[in-house]
Amino acid sequence: MGNCCRSPAAVAREDVKSNYSGHDHPRKDSTNGKKSAPIRVLTDVPKENIEDRYLLDRELGRGEFGVTYLCIERTTRDLLACKSISKRKLRTAVDIEDVKREVAIMKHLPKSSSIVTLKEACEDDAAVHLVMELCEGGELFDRIVARGITRSSCRGVTKTIVEVVQLCHKHGVIHRDLKPENFLFANKKENSPLKAIDFGLSIFFKPGEKFSEIVGSPYYMAPEVLKGAMVQK
Repeated sequence: MGNCCRSPAAVAREDVKSNYSGHDHPRKDSTNGKKSAPIRVLTDVPKENIEDRYLLDRELGRGEFGVTYLCIERTTRDLLACKSISKRKLRTAVDIEDVKREVAIMKHLPKSSSIVTLKEACEDDAAVHLVMELCEGGELFDRIVARGITRSSCRGVTKTIVEVVQLCHKHGVIHRDLKPENFLFANKKENSPLKAIDFGLSIFFKPGEKFSEIVGSPYYMAPEVLKGAMVQK
């Protein structure tokens, strides 16, 4: 995985370099040696170097498309989290639309104590960056494995999950990947607020709309979703 303290921009630059042979002569392709322009994903935000305003520190986690880093705002020194999605991995128009939709949904949902807050989304040549509040208490899954869960804690967790589902559905959003790994505690205290994260598989919906796509994490999918049955919202 390499050094986890490197910025996603540096990682992406190295990834791009690895696609070239290292020879000095220009490549013979349809672009006549010219580099193709970097793709634009978030057309409504100006392109900028994220490291001008944020220090991207150690790696906190990674998924199929994104790496999440501890992020420090240079002016305020506030601790945040930054999910950086390498453009190198956005190979199709569908991939690009998925990122656009994730950002749109996080901006669309109202601020809630049960959902991680998006501070801003920005973009540079290497990646799309989602700067969010930092949740330092770890995953619900890890806490259950490490400590177990009391009946009273279970009530609180269940209440939060129901609130997240209710809030999302009220605002026309289906999360589609609710699981203990996608809930983080804000801090390490026993009574820490619990927050839903990762809207990468989420979609907008309209009342009465039907879905049959098999999406989510298999271990946590509802049986009807796993079977590809038609589900109406």
